[in-house]
Amino acid sequence: MEEHEWNPEEPHPYTVRLETFEGPLDLLLHLIRKNELDIMDIPIALITEQYLEYMKLMKELNLNVAGDYLLMASTLIHIKSKMLLPVSKEEEEEGGEDPRAELVRRLLEYQKFKEAAGELDRRPLKGRDIFVRTGPPDPQEPPEEGKMEVSLFDLLEAFRQVLARVRPESFHEVILEPITVEQRVQEILSLLQREKRSIAFHSLFKERVTRTMIVVTFLAILELVKMKQIRLYQMAPFETIRLSPV
Repeated sequence: MEEHEWNPEEPHPYTVRLETFEGPLDLLLHLIRKNELDIMDIPIALITEQYLEYMKLMKELNLNVAGDYLLMASTLIHIKSKMLLPVSKEEEEEGGEDPRAELVRRLLEYQKFKEAAGELDRRPLKGRDIFVRTGPPDPQEPPEEGKMEVSLFDLLEAFRQVLARVRPESFHEVILEPITVEQRVQEILSLLQREKRSIAFHSLFKERVTRTMIVVTFLAILELVKMKQIRLYQMAPFETIRLSPV
């Protein structure tokens, strides 16, 4: 991995390929779950607005968004525009199909396969879940069966909340200590090694952390997940995200 210094005044060159983690249907399912919506009756205006907000956030992070994300954005906008148009008498008499119907079918089919894949992944796997114990268990660490895997979009939501807490930066000139994503990766790994247990996502961000450090830390976490050096989980939906070494 090459070292790059992140400059807040310029687009940073460090890129994470998003397709490694999730896809546009995963984002839609995340938004439906987050808003506690009925998948059969999706409020397109709300979902489209939030989907575009996530796209903007991913662009700010310089995540390499696959073309499927842009295609889904245009599909949502198209559906939204069709639903805003008045229904003609002919369409009303013929009982025309809901503009959302095809999207709902795709989501239901994708959700079915995603759940099946998740069930297979939860089965014991030699080399991952079956191993020789090397030390006593951590009494503060929750049991494995109580953990829930964290999606990229759960992580993005936690990242957005951290950004919202950052105070506006002063306009006086300051000299920032340059730090690369690779350096932050090593810092996080060292912290996990010292703690010898899982740590909370928000604990990686000090009270007066800069926006630059937040972005670099987030990219470092994505890199560690991609390298399978850490695991992200929650004890329940929308609870604190925790990092543990693999």
